[in-house]
Amino acid sequence: MPHLTRAHTVTETGIGVPGYAHPLLAPVEWAELTRPGTPVHWAVLNVAEGPGDRPDPHCLEAAGKLRNAGVRVLGHLDLRHGSRPFGEVVSEAQRFLDWYKADGYYLDRCPADRADLPGVRRIAATLEALRDGEAHLVLGHGTHPYPGYAEAADQLVTFSGAWADYRWSQVAEWTADHPAGKFVHLVHGVPRTHLEEALRIARWQGAGTVFMTDRRGHPGQSDQFHTLPGYWDEIVSRIGRGVSE
Repeated sequence: MPHLTRAHTVTETGIGVPGYAHPLLAPVEWAELTRPGTPVHWAVLNVAEGPGDRPDPHCLEAAGKLRNAGVRVLGHLDLRHGSRPFGEVVSEAQRFLDWYKADGYYLDRCPADRADLPGVRRIAATLEALRDGEAHLVLGHGTHPYPGYAEAADQLVTFSGAWADYRWSQVAEWTADHPAGKFVHLVHGVPRTHLEEALRIARWQGAGTVFMTDRRGHPGQSDQFHTLPGYWDEIVSRIGRGVSE
């Protein structure tokens, strides 16, 4: 069993999808997210490294089906570790809202240092204002950031990486000061035989939203999250109300 610093145990866990491939390339994946009883908290829409230059009819259809099924649609905004100009990020966010009626945003490659916190707070406040204070914001750090980031968004991705690292991971002590469900864990390369252990770690560390997959990834890439895990039905049945065959 991994050595963990206990944060708080989560009793209800849901799925967060960091971004499937384009609906034309992954129609089964997108359809599965609207299946009754599937406990999906949100799904990230990444049209073309952002919203693209014009509305995409296939993405419009996928986003509409997700919203009708009660799943939040989050627009993908790449902060490039804080190097993106403010106006560029806001412009992309507005297009996601205008074209796809985004319920919020996933801020990928979000900075984690204390020095970058004011800039991220400014972006987060502006994105909230675009949706009259109703935007669901997820900061995609991929690691534990400076604690102040917890006040800037609804959720923080405090782990994104391989199972080999996750099974021995530790949670930052300050996370215990926040409610269960504040944190997101994205784990790839999880063998089917260790799925229950991975979910147990997530609950123990206080991650209310997870995505587990047996697909293996490479540093700096996200292809491992673009397709369904080989044990998708098992994840759904363990986390949610079960799936019908």
